[in-house]
Parts: sequence; C-alpha cells; structure tokens
Amino acid sequence: MKDLTPRIETIPEKKLVGKCLKMSLSDNKTAELWRSFMPRRKEILNALTTDLISMQVYNESLDFKDFTPDTEFVKWAVVEVSDFTHVPDGMKTYTLSGGMYAVFTYVGLPGDFAPMFHYIFGEWLPRSEYEVDNREHFELLGEKYKNNTPNSEEEIWISIRRKYTRHPISTLAR
Repeated sequence: MKDLTPRIETIPEKKLVGKCLKMSLSDNKTAELWRSFMPRRKEILNALTTDLISMQVYNESLDFKDFTPDTEFVKWAVVEVSDFTHVPDGMKTYTLSGGMYAVFTYVGLPGDFAPMFHYIFGEWLPRSEYEVDNREHFELLGEKYKNNTPNSEEEIWISIRRKYTRHPISTLAR
C-alpha cells in the first residue's frame, strides 16, 4: 500500500438525497441499493456535484470495538443537494451532521478493502490523537471512481474527534 496518511478535514453539514437500506456486512445489500439508485439519480435536479456518496449510519450506542460482521447499520446511496425542495418519489432526505473527518484515499477493488479497513481502525486510529466519533462515515465516489476496476479511486471519510485525556487530580489540585 502507498502512503496511507489521511488528511484531516472539518466539513459543515450537508443536505443529501437518495435511497437507503438496513444491512450488515454478513447481509450486505450494497449492490441492491446502488442498482435501485443509479438509474434514478438524474431525477435529483438540484445536485451540487456529480459525485456519489456511499454513507453508513450506525446505531448511536455502537462502540466500534464491538463491531462484528452482523452489526446492523443503514447504508445510503446519495448525492449532495442545495436544498430539499425537489425530492423524487421513493427517495429520502438526510442531513449529514458535518464535523471532523480523517480522509483516506483508497485505490483498488471493493473486495480488496479489508487490509485498508484493518489499517485505519487497527493501526492508524489507535496511534493517532483521534478516536472514532459516532457520526456518519462515508465514501466519496468522484471522477476517479471506476466501479469494480483495480485502479478505481475513492475517498474514505471516517468521523473522528480528538481523544479525551483526563488530567490527574494531582495536577488540578495545584
């Protein structure tokens, strides 16, 4: 793997329109979700860019240390829009809360992503000054994204916050 150092970005909230399905890694419905969304994406008339967003929304109480292949989440196939004035029938709105993200560039096939996942959550995150924040995670599928080709490129956006460090009582008593 090439340099895997992420860039850190803070983004404002974003308005999104698209489709969603509840799933888990062991009951992965990603292909079904995108097959239902892609033929209709041009019906979204107020899209801000041509980029697609694949977003995962996890249960607020989830501790990522407890994440398993059976952990359920809601996956979204969406585009960013200027407002919610035109929402095609059968599609939903979602407001991404914004905040701080670690942004990794992934090049490769979706089926080869596991080592990158293990690097992010097993190596980079524990060594960094950040921890996972319980907000949306998403992949930005821009112009370099070529579905199911080895040179496909996408951005992996992991929600983060600075690690909380407690001050020893002795330093507070001075």
